[in-house]
Amino acid sequence: MNTPVAERIQQDIKENDVVLFMKGTPVFPQCGFSAAVVQVLSHLGVRFKGINVLEDPGLRQGIKDFSSWPTVPQLYVKGEFVGGCDIVREMFQSGELQQFLQDKGIDTQNAA
Repeated sequence: MNTPVAERIQQDIKENDVVLFMKGTPVFPQCGFSAAVVQVLSHLGVRFKGINVLEDPGLRQGIKDFSSWPTVPQLYVKGEFVGGCDIVREMFQSGELQQFLQDKGIDTQNAA
């Protein structure tokens, strides 16, 4: 995939350690799944860039094509696709997310 949308996605992932493609913004998520991931990241004190896919229909479809993942939100850490809401939530509940973030060198404030 080599389109302007894919290049934009690649650039955002490259320039930010933690990127969440979501519906809405971190301050005002516009779907429950996006809100759940924001809540997990905020609970862990992780700084991240939220990208609102609702502002750009091309980006909304483009991120799905980029990752071959059918839904939004999508979390990327240090360029690696982590998953959507269910995966992030399960990783958080098991403690795997905190370990994953620490292994990637991402600062967390409330990691248990």
